[in-house]
Amino acid sequence: MSKEIDTINIGIFGHIDHGKTTLLQKISGKWADTHSEELKRGITIKLGYADTTIYKEGDSYNISKKGSPVRHVSFVDAPGHEMLMATTLSGAALIDAAILVIAADEGIKPQTREHLMALQAKKVEKIIVIQNKIDLVDKKQALENYKQIKSFLGEKHKDTLIIPVSAQQNVNIEEIWKALTEIEIPKLDSRKDPIFLIARSFDINKPGTIPSKLKGAVLGGSLKQGKLKVGEEIEIKPGGKIKDNDRISFQSIKTKIISLFNGSERVNELTPGGSMSIETSLDMVQGKSDSLEGNLASHPNKLPSLSNEVKIFHTLFPEVFGITGHVKVEKIKKGEVLMLSINTSITGGSVTSVSDKEITLSLKVPAILFKKDNVGIARNINGHWRLIGYGGII
Repeated sequence: MSKEIDTINIGIFGHIDHGKTTLLQKISGKWADTHSEELKRGITIKLGYADTTIYKEGDSYNISKKGSPVRHVSFVDAPGHEMLMATTLSGAALIDAAILVIAADEGIKPQTREHLMALQAKKVEKIIVIQNKIDLVDKKQALENYKQIKSFLGEKHKDTLIIPVSAQQNVNIEEIWKALTEIEIPKLDSRKDPIFLIARSFDINKPGTIPSKLKGAVLGGSLKQGKLKVGEEIEIKPGGKIKDNDRISFQSIKTKIISLFNGSERVNELTPGGSMSIETSLDMVQGKSDSLEGNLASHPNKLPSLSNEVKIFHTLFPEVFGITGHVKVEKIKKGEVLMLSINTSITGGSVTSVSDKEITLSLKVPAILFKKDNVGIARNINGHWRLIGYGGII
């Protein structure tokens, strides 16, 4: 990857089976799903990652290294299944812009609506809609589906680009590359104290690796601001969970940066932009199975203390999305339990006070809070957590 070109984080969203992961393979050249259970079931369960560099040769675009590199793109593939909204919200916290995939033969589905609301909750405003599987419909159906998509997007997203595509047949893939190079990238501040959002943590060692060759736990995510360098010490919060009889507390973890990767490229320094990973000096067991997912990392003593209470200004959606039919979102009530998505963390809380615009919650799991950070708000409806609104931390 050239150091001269910009990097952008793009999320891939959409209803299950609308072709998100296949599309991602076509535009990045890589499969994002690597977990055996995902490969077996054919759906995305965890966040998937891929990255590529887009090149321009004359008026055409490619990922085959023909011409000049114009943009590096890190992709985050979010799950489309209704049971995995918490993971989807975590994915939305990592991105600068989104691709929303809608199959032309199936149209707008409940999770399509819920994913658009998740992007709104996480303040992701730059969206490209991919009208996928156009090879499965005739011209009349394709035009009718296009009108449905325009109506679905509404006035708020009236200028959103809609690209008709067949991922399976490689139709209009180049138009997606072109569109990705034209998205304005937000300016992130590398001079502030670093804040690394941890979306994954894992053990990269293969079974049978000899002890002298073992690697430390790896953190995957994105740098929101600041810089991180190889050899520096970092602190992870909330950190490790400590159980003492019935009490649960958290203790921050300090570790050393062994190596850094921006996408698939090894680097000596991370600056904001792109999907990244940090190899640490932690025992690999401490990062296994996403045990540090939702944590934040920074230089020691630079992150705020844990908070057991959060005050939010909030906006509720007019109806519940992700389910069939129209169900009105009822007002939040004192005493009810809500699920909050804050950066890449998910925590539950009991409402202790409520007004028309503000709510205060006592958190079941303490969180690291920054003023004005956006929050997704979900309510348990018929056994499933459904997104009902969004807000910001006061």
